[in-house]
Amino acid sequence: MRIHIATDHAGLEFSKDLQEHLVSAGHVVTDHGPQSYDPLDDYPAFCISAARAVVADQRAGVEALGIVFGGSGNGEAIAANKVIGARAALVWNTSTAELARQHNDANLISIGARQHEIDEVIGFIDTFIATPFSGEERHARRIAQLAEYENTGAIAGHPLG
Repeated sequence: MRIHIATDHAGLEFSKDLQEHLVSAGHVVTDHGPQSYDPLDDYPAFCISAARAVVADQRAGVEALGIVFGGSGNGEAIAANKVIGARAALVWNTSTAELARQHNDANLISIGARQHEIDEVIGFIDTFIATPFSGEERHARRIAQLAEYENTGAIAGHPLG
């Protein structure tokens, strides 16, 4: 599987360690930056680039997921979710990693590098990658509603206030 990764300065060391882990597990990793430590760097461009690549790969039929990191993971998830077709979930334990895939068909996860130890993060990522979308009708329906809103600004049959 192709894994797109992005971070900011807070997650740079995690990113390097995780890339090694992912490559050793047989994945192809694309690093969207940064390439060096800069305590004043800005995460939006890195995370948006990773999200765009995940969405483009998936639309082209390439099996791909993404992982973005920052101090808390919140801003990185927000940035990734600005990309139409991206569904980035903030993950803080194994259960949220699993549910992000099972219920939300998340194609990216965001993790707070300052919130977890590397072994925990590896567990979150391995769970995320290994867990398939359940395909349950209710979950598929909700994901379709999100995509409809992204594309039209409305959800048919559901008035928005």
